[in-house]
Amino acid sequence: MTWVSDHWNEIFTLARSHVWLSGLPLILGLVIALPLGWAARRWSRIYPVLISTSGLLYTIPSLALFIIMPIILGTQVLDPVNVVVAMTIYTVALLVRTVADGLGSVPDHVLQAARAMGYGGLRRFVGVELPLAVPVIAAGLRVAAVSNVSIVSVASLVGISQLGNLMTDGYARLIYSEIIAGLVACVVLALVFDGLILLAQRLLTPWLPAQGGRA
Repeated sequence: MTWVSDHWNEIFTLARSHVWLSGLPLILGLVIALPLGWAARRWSRIYPVLISTSGLLYTIPSLALFIIMPIILGTQVLDPVNVVVAMTIYTVALLVRTVADGLGSVPDHVLQAARAMGYGGLRRFVGVELPLAVPVIAAGLRVAAVSNVSIVSVASLVGISQLGNLMTDGYARLIYSEIIAGLVACVVLALVFDGLILLAQRLLTPWLPAQGGRA
């Protein structure tokens, strides 16, 4: 606790960087995954291609992806953009299947009723399919959020400042309080992201009972 109180400003600065590096890709990944998941559900022939490709992207080791990003993007090695792009790729890889499955969970009779009421194309997707798919998509987004917070910490090995620095620096100097502070901060950040996603899900689906409540 003494080490934490003496380095509170440093922890806050690193946490703010960690939020940006893991949170922004979460938003970008969702924006990209929505049309890809819709296309996978809309055209069955491309479903296995999109799902398999996105799944393969997630198997790329994070450290390797952080290292090759500057070569692909033409950026500097220490540019945080490298991490943002890499984490966006991982987020898309996790969410494409989730979005497709979420849209696929919408009952067929609901879609038929929407068509009968004149809902077509984009209007049906935004007004009917997407709202009903929110619980499934939110579940996948929670997994992606926790994963992002964890993977971003690896970026400290390539010189990108965030909470992972506390663990690598603490290990190098044998300061166990610093290591524990980094671990706890990452866990807290993951819980905050998880709570925010649950809150957003609740606000977007007011017709559903609260978790743990009675239907």
